[in-house]
Amino acid sequence: MRAWLFPGQGSQRKGMGEGLFDLFPGLCAEVDAILGYSIRDLCLKDPDGRLRQTQYAQPALFVVNALTHLARLREEPEPDFYAGHSLGEFDALFAAGCFDLATGVRLVRRRGELMGRANGGVMTAVLGLPAATLAALLEEAGVADVDVANHNSADQVVLSGTPEGMARAVEAVERAGGARCVPLNVSAAFHSRHMRPAAEEFAAFLREVEFAPPRVPVVANVTARPYPPDGVADLLARQIASPVRWWDGMSYLLHRGVREVAEVGPGTVLTGLWRSARRTPAPVTPAPVTPAPVTPAPVTPAPVTPAPVTPAPVTPAPVEDAPPTVRTGRPAAVPLRPARRPASSREAGPAVDSAAETEARLASAAERLGSARFRREYGLRHAYLAGSMYKGISSADLVVRMGRSGLMGFFGAGGLSLERTEQALLDIRRRLGPEVPFGMNLLNDLDDPAREERTVALYLKHDVRFAEAAAYLNVTAPLVRFRFSGAHRDAQGRPVAVRRVLAKVSRPEVATAFMSPPPQALLDRLIREGGLTPAEAEVARELPVSGEVCVEADSGGHTDAGVALTLVPAMRRLRDELTDRYGYRAPILLGASGGLGAPEAVAAAFVLGADFVLTGSVNQCSPEAGTSETVKDLLAGLDVQDTAYAPSGDMFELGARVQVVRKGTLFAARATKLHQLYQRHRSLEEIDPATMASIERTFFRRSLEEVWRETRDHYLSGGRPHVVEKAERDPRHRMVLVFKWYFAHSNRLALAGDPAERANYQIHCGPAMGAFNRFVRGTELEDWRNRHVDVIAERLMTGAARCLDGRIPADSTSTKE
Repeated sequence: MRAWLFPGQGSQRKGMGEGLFDLFPGLCAEVDAILGYSIRDLCLKDPDGRLRQTQYAQPALFVVNALTHLARLREEPEPDFYAGHSLGEFDALFAAGCFDLATGVRLVRRRGELMGRANGGVMTAVLGLPAATLAALLEEAGVADVDVANHNSADQVVLSGTPEGMARAVEAVERAGGARCVPLNVSAAFHSRHMRPAAEEFAAFLREVEFAPPRVPVVANVTARPYPPDGVADLLARQIASPVRWWDGMSYLLHRGVREVAEVGPGTVLTGLWRSARRTPAPVTPAPVTPAPVTPAPVTPAPVTPAPVTPAPVTPAPVEDAPPTVRTGRPAAVPLRPARRPASSREAGPAVDSAAETEARLASAAERLGSARFRREYGLRHAYLAGSMYKGISSADLVVRMGRSGLMGFFGAGGLSLERTEQALLDIRRRLGPEVPFGMNLLNDLDDPAREERTVALYLKHDVRFAEAAAYLNVTAPLVRFRFSGAHRDAQGRPVAVRRVLAKVSRPEVATAFMSPPPQALLDRLIREGGLTPAEAEVARELPVSGEVCVEADSGGHTDAGVALTLVPAMRRLRDELTDRYGYRAPILLGASGGLGAPEAVAAAFVLGADFVLTGSVNQCSPEAGTSETVKDLLAGLDVQDTAYAPSGDMFELGARVQVVRKGTLFAARATKLHQLYQRHRSLEEIDPATMASIERTFFRRSLEEVWRETRDHYLSGGRPHVVEKAERDPRHRMVLVFKWYFAHSNRLALAGDPAERANYQIHCGPAMGAFNRFVRGTELEDWRNRHVDVIAERLMTGAARCLDGRIPADSTSTKE
């Protein structure tokens, strides 16, 4: 089931609604006539900072939310539930058909005027304390003139009251310790007893308005239950002076089977709170008795059952290797859902049908697979990641789609210029916002070690927090610099690294390097060169290079063709041994990747002891993947036997291998032929003319001279003339560079998707692709255009939960910590 959530005051910003006003010119003209000013100019230009004033902010945000809803309805069906935070509740009622847009504008204009007249009060967010604990603290301190205004989540509450009372409340919280108080930039004590005069005036105004019953359930802030058919005016009036019970409301949706939400309006605050509710829902409580009609009802100071705040989101920064903190502000949308019931059956009361209950139970079970600590520290719904793929195949679109679904992906920066990588990074951050986690790939480049240094400098410049380290044979200085830049000790003196490195490994000796602290010689070098401070290096001595190590079994791309059944248990024992040896406060988290194309494989990874899983090949055949449709058509037709091993272009001389698509291409055979020629000959001139002519005609599709010219220009324009100089002195090195050109060229051909060049496509892929194709055969996902990366994640994880059904503890938040 699905719910759409509308944000409230505090989410407004200059520029909001851009592109919407042109879609609905008639409605905007009607709004302008009611308000007496241009809604477009107010939202896009914010003259005189009016969006900071309640009487302007509320109509502006209401209109932008409403237009966003109307635009969304053009592409998606109506959800099963609506909810809105404070002001956003008016949008939820508008969406549910209780009144038209013009009426809504008049309502929020009057509400904004009344609330804007209030002044003298203050509000403070309290982070890290359960509501009941906070209530006890305030009672002990004798704080009587502060109310709970919002109950955002299990441990995030907003207080509202007089400046004097708030000072005593903050003092009591800080004296108790374990929580943080953040004052909010508001002009009055909203959602408290101090707003009763405004509530009474608004109640009188509402008596003149006729409301229709909601045609879709709308969860009310005041009761955390759906509006009754005749209760709109009463609850809207009471809302001004009552606490917003957002945690209870979101938990109600969870208990009703909602598994997908979308935030309809600017910002991502509510989707973050939704994810927090999923992690720690409120207990099921009986539906409250409907109170008497508003006169309006006074708000008792509150046994604390508070709720979230509309003003600016307050989110503690995530810290690695420190005690986990709850992170808010992240979207959470679960696209996999049971078949929807007809609209006529969407009343608040009836139970969800048994099929939906089963799907909801399995979806919940899927969220308990793997390590709860991994999910907490990464801020994710599932112990599941989408790994990077070379040349931006793991695209910005893929990473954004995962992030908006409460999941996480790594952008495939390997093989891209720093300029393109930076553009993608900024695009991802702009689209996801500052609170949503995402990762960037960090590739060890044996041909150009300086490139790794430049990439790390770029990531530090933009404060990237998550990196996936791939193709490393050992730990490098740039990698260690990334991991421990900003490292420090917390208030208890414990080592803290603010950045995470997830290392993909398939060999115990490489895993050992990543699971150990960095070598002292390397730290000394970084200190001398200014890469780390002495304090950062001191912390690094007590932490592993990677807090997360992903065991890579036989996979697409670079592979040692390892077997998960032997690798994962062996790496677990190595992990445990090194954790004991170095006395780490928390064990290194161990992931599994390679061959994960069916739910049974994912379930097996968790049974083997994986804390999380990471997928790759299956995500390449999705609408978000940054490769050609021709390649995606080919991938969607693969079976498990349709891949082969070929030499690796970037490690050509070492004989490393990659796993690629065999069916429909000749790349694997042709790449192997080139490597055999390299092993047999010391120069291009030694190769017999007939063979060379065949290579020019079928492999290169151009002359040897043209290939060398392109290769030479590439290195010269990239600032690496020494490579060309060596090739002109060493015929065998020149042969290597010419052959490597083919590997780069075959990658470009696949990304471009020219059908005439299909024989030369290089497509990194493992048998997992064929397994997934068999898994979805006969379903809507047989067509790759429906295989969105978050949908793939949901199908695999929910399917794994189905495989393990009955084996996951029902009262547990995870199968393990």
